[in-house]
Amino acid sequence: MKLGPGLTFSWKRALGVTATKRKVSRATGIPLSRTGRRNKVGKFLGMK
Repeated sequence: MKLGPGLTFSWKRALGVTATKRKVSRATGIPLSRTGRRNKVGKFLGMK
């Protein structure tokens, strides 16, 4: 949702979903995003 130039509203950030996902990712060392997981596996297997 656009609120003006440079201002947006995110219900995920408002409810704390983003911060919680970030904390879980840092604690476990496993990214929760699809691309993050793919990159991590690729590096582990020596593809990147």
